[in-house]
Amino acid sequence: MTLAGDGAPAGPDEYVEAEIQHLLTETPQVAEQGITVARLEGALMLQGQVESAQRREEILTLIAERFPGTPVVSGIGITGAPAPTEAEELS
Repeated sequence: MTLAGDGAPAGPDEYVEAEIQHLLTETPQVAEQGITVARLEGALMLQGQVESAQRREEILTLIAERFPGTPVVSGIGITGAPAPTEAEELS
C-alpha cells in the first residue's frame, strides 16, 4: 500500500488487486472465474455472482484471512437459481 499525497494510505495497489484476482480464479477451493476485482476509492470492489450467500461468505473470509487490513467492498450477488428437483433426460 502506498501513501496518498496527503500522507494517508492510498488503498490497495494493482499488485494486491492482481493477487486477489489470482486467488479467486486459481485456488482450487475457490475457482470463481465470474468475480472481478477493481480498485475503488481506497478499497477493492468484488463484483459477480455466486450460487449462495454461504459461498459469498467463504470467499470474503478467505480474502480477509489472506489479505488482512485490505479494505474490500462486496458487490457479489446471489444467482438465485434453485437446485434441480428432478433429473434431466437427454435424448
